[in-house]
Amino acid sequence: SPPARQPRDTRQHKLNTSRRVNTLLDMARIQSGGFNLKKEWLTLEEVVGSALQMLEPGLLHPITLSLPQQLTLIHVDGPLFERVLINLLENAVKYAGPQASIGIDAAVKDDRLQLGGWDDGPGIPAGQEQKIFDKFARGNKESAVPGVGLGLAICHAIVEVHGGTLTAYNRPQGGACFRVTLPQGKPPELDDFHEDM
Repeated sequence: SPPARQPRDTRQHKLNTSRRVNTLLDMARIQSGGFNLKKEWLTLEEVVGSALQMLEPGLLHPITLSLPQQLTLIHVDGPLFERVLINLLENAVKYAGPQASIGIDAAVKDDRLQLGGWDDGPGIPAGQEQKIFDKFARGNKESAVPGVGLGLAICHAIVEVHGGTLTAYNRPQGGACFRVTLPQGKPPELDDFHEDM
């Protein structure tokens, strides 16, 4: 009923406004150099699993995972890196549509972690592959999808302060892929890692 829906809509509007304000503040801090990373060694599975648990309930969608079988440690600011994954997955759900397949794959190559979030939706508009990382840039369905175009810009900035890159491209088989590449670094010895846990 409309009266019951109004408080829920108001709560969602407040939550969305709060997220946008926090995103703007984070972007300002990163650009001013006043952003302190709290990096720690985490397992890739832990970071991906945490991000999946924090997806908005309305965006629940089956996600295909293809992660390395061996224990993969990454040196990241956990909450910030989770935010990158959450944003990429939420964008995939919003822009690719409810019937699209969505996945995360990862591999370590040449001492670099390559982590991709992909979908089989309509893909990225031609010529927009780099522009979508600009502040306030939106995809080709911008009128139908709420937001202000800061999500990918903040993801790009977060990955850069980790010493990595975030790129976007259209997959040959259809859909979009957002690829995070991070330096692997030298993880602690396994015995040291277990002592910290």
